[in-house]
Amino acid sequence: MNKSTESNGSWVLVATILGSSMAFIDGTVVNVALPAIQQALHATIAEVQWIVESYALFLAALLLIGGSLGDRYGRRRIFTIGVVLFFLASAWCGLAPNIRQLILARGLQGIGGAMLVPGSLALISGYFPEKERGRAIGTWSGFTAITAAIGPVMGGWFTEHGSWRWVFFINIPIGLAVVFITTWKVPESSAGGQPQKFDWLGGVLAALGLGGVVFALIQSVPAAGVVGSSILIGLFWWEAHSPSPMIPLGLFRSRNFSGANLLTLFLYSALSGLLFFFPLDLIQVQGYSPTAAGAALLPFILLMFLLSRWAGGLVDRYGAKLPLVVGPLVAAAGFALFARPGTTGTYWTTFFPAVLTLGLGMTISVAPLTTTVMNAVGADHAGTASGINNAVSRVAGLLAIAVFGALLTGVFRNALDQKLLASGVTTETRTGIEAQRDRLAAIETTDLRGRQAVREAFVSGYRTVLWVAVGLAVASSLSAAALIGSESEGQ
Repeated sequence: MNKSTESNGSWVLVATILGSSMAFIDGTVVNVALPAIQQALHATIAEVQWIVESYALFLAALLLIGGSLGDRYGRRRIFTIGVVLFFLASAWCGLAPNIRQLILARGLQGIGGAMLVPGSLALISGYFPEKERGRAIGTWSGFTAITAAIGPVMGGWFTEHGSWRWVFFINIPIGLAVVFITTWKVPESSAGGQPQKFDWLGGVLAALGLGGVVFALIQSVPAAGVVGSSILIGLFWWEAHSPSPMIPLGLFRSRNFSGANLLTLFLYSALSGLLFFFPLDLIQVQGYSPTAAGAALLPFILLMFLLSRWAGGLVDRYGAKLPLVVGPLVAAAGFALFARPGTTGTYWTTFFPAVLTLGLGMTISVAPLTTTVMNAVGADHAGTASGINNAVSRVAGLLAIAVFGALLTGVFRNALDQKLLASGVTTETRTGIEAQRDRLAAIETTDLRGRQAVREAFVSGYRTVLWVAVGLAVASSLSAAALIGSESEGQ
């Protein structure tokens, strides 16, 4: 590369790192701000779930189409459009006067994210030659990991010392900088060759089907679940017969590919449930400040960042199967440790051991999982395989938050009735608490015994969620043991 090309390469990395970091950070920062949002907008737990789910729904459903759009119409163009949509939607989120507008704005963020997330790596792959691509992707991975670590702490600080709205406003200057850099310094690229047709129907069916299932779980409307499930069945039929499917089902003939995606579904469902409810527990039950809650998972992220190279070496030494069996079991132990604390205790004796154990389990799992996905198919399908696995992890989070929310709410209500009876609170206090039961741990009461009953009821539901997460992590280990074999299957 000449100096001009090297300079452009640096700008490509800056633009893609900042752009993708916006989407990655929003997946964790918003969780830290949820208690403040719930209190400020007087939201129920279902509405809090929709703040996360509306974003995840469109991101998961449209992720593969977003990548295809870049290949056909230009990766820089689609990436830039995605960034603009994302920061405009962020501004709407920050200005939203009520919970409904915030949910709608989060959905628009998801659409923007579906365009910019696949565009980040596509721009890097299209610009850097094969010999330099690995180093460029490594740089991108390292810096996005750092921003992912800093993001929740920064979001917690903004929430504590300013307003939850600044969690969204921070995307505006970042987005404007990305648009400027991309427009002036990043060259256009596309897949070339014969333009492909888009599976728009597949994307619409995915959004409607997943949306119906999630709506049924969050809003307790069984009919919506039946409709959503029927649409998802129609989606698989369409994908099997479409001339240009969004999800080439033939890839799942590979046992390694199927096993890796089943493992992803189980393990990331467990992780997503924890990441959603853990900040609620820390802030509303344990009494942590938003900044402290944002920093609570910092050891988890740093451990994954520092040990990622070591984890990659495990694949070279032992193959992918053994780490994929062991890693989720270590993660299961981490989830179990999260279920141990009650309503008191210091961070270092309660949550820190759990954070480290879960971080080690995920570190052992992630690199072998990526390797298995990429090696399970031929080189010409590597991008599609990676996109499908990314989409599976997003769908896992989407469904987990809905399922775990329904489970926690049910356990919370039963436990609250029992603990209020045992606490001896007045009838007036009990009536006031029960009128707010849809808010879970955000219930407001001046009665200390009533407040303790609420906290203990939430912990009961939260522990139930965590034990289900333990089961999902064990199931992911078993799926690796049963389905994953030789890493060279697709080559």
